Amino acid sequence: MEAAELRALVREVPNFPRPGINFYDVTTLLQDPRGLRGAVESMVAPYRDARVEVVVGIESRGFIFGAPIAVELGCGFVPVRKPGKLPAASLRQEYSLEYGTDAVEIHRDAVQPGQRVLVVDDLLATGGTVLATCQLLERLQAGICGLSFLIELCSLGGRAKLAQFRLTSVIQY
Repeated sequence: MEAAELRALVREVPNFPRPGINFYDVTTLLQDPRGLRGAVESMVAPYRDARVEVVVGIESRGFIFGAPIAVELGCGFVPVRKPGKLPAASLRQEYSLEYGTDAVEIHRDAVQPGQRVLVVDDLLATGGTVLATCQLLERLQAGICGLSFLIELCSLGGRAKLAQFRLTSVIQY
């Protein structure tokens, strides 16, 4: 499925969550079996030969795409969660927001040193959450072989923050 076809399945919601923001809602794409398959295949394609050992999905829509991508690549899946959601010993990484800070966590034993990791999320905006996830993975001594996104909001500059990593996106706005 071509990127233009996938883009046509994403609902644009103006003025959400606040005036002036255009929200790109992937739930309409997820409802379409062909669109869901096409999104997963498009996100996987650049990494088929990357010898990925673990897919890391970022809460929450990264879980939706990350798990089937892991199945497609024949590897395991690891969730990166918001604070307080993981039951075992975890590492935490804070990052800056427009007003304040947030954090993400990963289980300490989720990724082994040297494992080849693909990071997955639905959307790349400013890059803060993804960069924090990569910092967690670097603390675990993982080998980050790529970052795969369905959507990239190019004007928000997230790609520049992640320039040291291989980064792909299927749909750009």
